[in-house]
Amino acid sequence: MFLVGFMGSGKTTVGQELARRLGWEFIDLDLVIEQREGQEIPEIFGSRGEPGFRLAESSALRELVSPLRRNSVIALGGGAFVRENNRELIRDWPTVFLDAPADELWQRCEQDGCERPLRKDRAQFVNLHQARLPYYRQASLIIETSGKQLPSICSEIENALHLREAPDSL
Repeated sequence: MFLVGFMGSGKTTVGQELARRLGWEFIDLDLVIEQREGQEIPEIFGSRGEPGFRLAESSALRELVSPLRRNSVIALGGGAFVRENNRELIRDWPTVFLDAPADELWQRCEQDGCERPLRKDRAQFVNLHQARLPYYRQASLIIETSGKQLPSICSEIENALHLREAPDSL
């Protein structure tokens, strides 16, 4: 299963918890890229620009998908699902879009302290979010995360994808 969404949507946090709950492997594509390239994401953006980063991202995803086990939760970077070739690579797996309003995502990014090369100012952030939404909405499942706790988000994904048996009703 692949988690997609904008920066700050919780792909890594939700992915780690979901994988833990299911006993699956968790993979963060950004970490795979950093290990593969020997540079952190901001350094790749700085030295190669966004086009160079996107090439490294697609290449890492291609390598990841070929031997991929089914019982994995993979967090994609915010722009990975925007590229058609990447969406095509993962078309056989469930894709889950973690959705939240741009203002909430902006706040989350301010609080998490992560360096995000494409997070410039608020207007640019909102415009980029709007531009990517049509791609994210192509995911096989859309989960609204605003105002929800992590266990609730994970349960919603598990139930929607029939990953766990529903508890018996009383």
